[in-house]
Amino acid sequence: MLGRWVRLVAGCVLLGGGSALMVLAKLGLAPWDVLHQGIARHTGIPIGTVGILVGLVVLAGWLPLRQRPGVGTAVNVVLVGVTVDVVLAVAPTPHATAIKTACLAAGVVGMALGTGLYVGAGLGPGPRDGLMTGLSARHDRSIGGVRTGIELSALLAGRLLGGRVGIGTLVFALAIGPLIQAFLRWFAIPERVDVPMPTLTTPAE
Repeated sequence: MLGRWVRLVAGCVLLGGGSALMVLAKLGLAPWDVLHQGIARHTGIPIGTVGILVGLVVLAGWLPLRQRPGVGTAVNVVLVGVTVDVVLAVAPTPHATAIKTACLAAGVVGMALGTGLYVGAGLGPGPRDGLMTGLSARHDRSIGGVRTGIELSALLAGRLLGGRVGIGTLVFALAIGPLIQAFLRWFAIPERVDVPMPTLTTPAE
């Protein structure tokens, strides 16, 4: 059990850290983080805190879907967002193109690695993952189709609010799936783990 807790905490910290690195790179964010950044720009609330608040709102959407949160759900909601805010508070903003590119690459890899650890913990889905699986079951739609619809909706809403979309958004979209699969194989996730694949937000996921 201790090993699963270590995976959960380490995974959430890596998700938050990776998300923060993508924010620092200023080359484009993951879809949910585009939404978080857009809201942050209009409210003045730190982006990680916005991610926590959005996660809580999404959790409320679980109620009619009869989704059941786990302890990992609560840890995911809070720890990812807190990590984002802490990293952004202490890390300097890069200006050189090479450093920005390195932050982008490290951010995407960090989020994928964090996802491998978080999924491997098997202690409950994050709020966005539960929404995805709940909507899929409720409306008899494929997970892939529901996930795509949710991600595109978050991306569009975030862009309208002024969130940053760029080459980093495209890199994330193309690389995150294969990287997650690679890390899941590396960590040799037990077959008993049935947590759905996260949609990767870090509240900033």
